[in-house]
Amino acid sequence: MSLGALCICTIDTPGPVLHKRNAMAIGNLFLLIVAITTGFARLNIFTLGLEITFFSFLFSMFTVYGNRAASVGTSALMVMIFMMDKEAKPGHVLELSATILGGGLWYMLFSLVFFGIRPYRAAQQTLGENISDIATFLRIKADFYLPEKDIDENYRKLVSQQIKVSQHQDAVREMLFKSRLMVKESTNASRILVLIFVDLVDMFEQIMATHYDYGYIREKFKDSGILNEIADLLQDMADEVDNIAFMVLSNTRNKFKPDFDTSLEQLKSRIDSLREHDKGTSNLVLKKILINLRDLNNRIKGIHNYYNSRSSKQLLETTTDSDEYSKFVSHQDYAFHIFFDNFSFSSAAFKHALRVSLVCLIGFIIAKNFAIGHHSYWVLLTIIVILKPGFSLSKQRNYQRLIGTICGGIIGIVILKFIPDKDVQFILLVALMLGTYSFLRLNYVVAVIFMTPYVLILFKFLGVGFVVEERIVDTIIGSTIAFIASYLIFPSWEFEQIQESLADVITANVNYLVTIAEGMIGKEVGTIDYKLARKDVFVKSANLSAAFERMTSEPKSKQKKIKEVHKFVVLNHILTSYLATIASAITTRSVHNTSPENLKLLKRSVAVLNDSNKKMNGEVIEFNTGKNSTANEVAPVATPTPDSVLLKEQLEFINKISTDIAKVTENIIEPKSLNLSVQF
Repeated sequence: MSLGALCICTIDTPGPVLHKRNAMAIGNLFLLIVAITTGFARLNIFTLGLEITFFSFLFSMFTVYGNRAASVGTSALMVMIFMMDKEAKPGHVLELSATILGGGLWYMLFSLVFFGIRPYRAAQQTLGENISDIATFLRIKADFYLPEKDIDENYRKLVSQQIKVSQHQDAVREMLFKSRLMVKESTNASRILVLIFVDLVDMFEQIMATHYDYGYIREKFKDSGILNEIADLLQDMADEVDNIAFMVLSNTRNKFKPDFDTSLEQLKSRIDSLREHDKGTSNLVLKKILINLRDLNNRIKGIHNYYNSRSSKQLLETTTDSDEYSKFVSHQDYAFHIFFDNFSFSSAAFKHALRVSLVCLIGFIIAKNFAIGHHSYWVLLTIIVILKPGFSLSKQRNYQRLIGTICGGIIGIVILKFIPDKDVQFILLVALMLGTYSFLRLNYVVAVIFMTPYVLILFKFLGVGFVVEERIVDTIIGSTIAFIASYLIFPSWEFEQIQESLADVITANVNYLVTIAEGMIGKEVGTIDYKLARKDVFVKSANLSAAFERMTSEPKSKQKKIKEVHKFVVLNHILTSYLATIASAITTRSVHNTSPENLKLLKRSVAVLNDSNKKMNGEVIEFNTGKNSTANEVAPVATPTPDSVLLKEQLEFINKISTDIAKVTENIIEPKSLNLSVQF
């Protein structure tokens, strides 16, 4: 029963309760089928080898249906591995399989009942983690204003942190907007969580919008001390965002309300004094930064007030319609043909499934012939846990597993050798179990460090004996096989797939730019349209950044065009930030007209990005001004206002960044025509 519960718990990842229930139900079905099949297949070593090969391929292909389906496949493979060495006679196979199923059903029931008791807790935790991620992102942004900080290194940190923010935002969207309980139940708790998240995404855009030419700003204002004051204020705001994260995570109320108004007024006075002190110095950029800081302050106050509000009436009245929320979440297609459509070597999932299948067969043969002890299934278990679709993820998990097992093995030896008292050992066993499952999704190394001594003590209680050496040796064997296989057997390198990520990012940015441009020329563009375009840009940018990070951990010989890809990632972040800046101005200050010069800059930027996307077989999004657009009727402004001057500068910079992206793209994709011209 414990094995059944252990297998099903891998499916119980955060998400809508309906999805969890369905996935665990399907997982229990596979649990029974695989347990029965393995129970009879193990009677003959050849049928067992055939079953391992087939099931390893079948359940590894579940990755084509997303992470939750992949966890169902992992659960099925785990029960197959645990059943391999069960000494069950044919007459007892059905009884044993039913017992394992009982454990799986028990865990499923327990999980659903627990969710019914505390339905909002998982959403609170995920939302709190997302708020904390944004606080860290804000601190990194603050470092850009410090002259002693390296700008390129800071970009690396920023891009890496953006991945975490995006991943947690997707998790929160999944839990809030796909759950009927969250968006349709008229409870104060659910509405507060939804409203906080909506404002949180707007706040993240505001932080993204506080982006300027930091090299220029440092050079111009480094001696004034104003940049350090901006950085300090951003750090204080980040601390307050962290306080909000703690409130959400701990489910407590903080009576203290943040007040940065005084600091902002002092900063305004300092900015004004710069203009008076040096009449040749333009402080327009600093004023724009001040405006963004004020907007950020208002966002923080708004979120703080939401969580400390005791009245749900106003909250319920201002909540967006649930149909609009559904637009912000992706929907997984579970059509049967998708499985067979991926039967191609161009599919990373297919190559991964083949790799897992072959490696599990090899691991099974080696374990039966060379592994010490009676727990040869540990070799296969290590392989299943380590092997991931990409090389970098497999490499990372490999190191984590090895380090955790060796360190945990040493701890286990110390406990078993120097703490002979069984009562103390049992207390340590419970503590280690709690540690294992608490850290399993937070820090895998720590989880394995807890897991290894917990397993060793458990086996000692079960009368198996001292199995430290066997555990470590089997882990090393499995890790070695998995590492070699990920490099040699149908390897999947990031550069082979990076072009698709680049095209997706450019498409998202063009769509965002066109949405902004349509608003600027007078077309009616709703707030939801802006937010959808913004969300798409942030998600696609985070996916590209994650792909780049994975590329950096691959062998040097496979890191093709790594410098160009890094340059693209940084340029994309700058472009996205400037677009967010202009979008913020349009949505908050009703900028609904533009000059012919600005319109030309917009068209040119869209054309340049579309041209780059064509070369990568990406989607082309046209920008049609229309016959009745305001831009066609607006005459050049005789006396430009400071806002119009800054807008033109921003559009010129966007045009420059678009051109730079086009040049970098040329170097990454290496067109055949360019290669031919070089040969001639």
